[in-house]
Amino acid sequence: KPATSLDEYEGEDREVVEQIIDLIDTRVRPAVAADGGDIVFKHYEPRTGVVFLSLHGSCQGCPSSTYTLKAGIENMLKHYVPEVVKVEPII
Repeated sequence: KPATSLDEYEGEDREVVEQIIDLIDTRVRPAVAADGGDIVFKHYEPRTGVVFLSLHGSCQGCPSSTYTLKAGIENMLKHYVPEVVKVEPII
């Protein structure tokens, strides 16, 4: 399933969001699904470079989820998508 609709983004912002969603769908989601969780892209704020993600399933409320979000997912997104400055969870 797609992480979100791209309708609200245009031009370069849309390309950035497409990259973010692709990375989440191909690299992140399979890993968290193996542990019984899921992760969903919610929003990208182009002015600040912040990506908002929502954790579900066993990831929701897991003590390791914050570490996974910051150390794993944030670092990967920043590496592949230079426009990303940080990742924030939506609870």
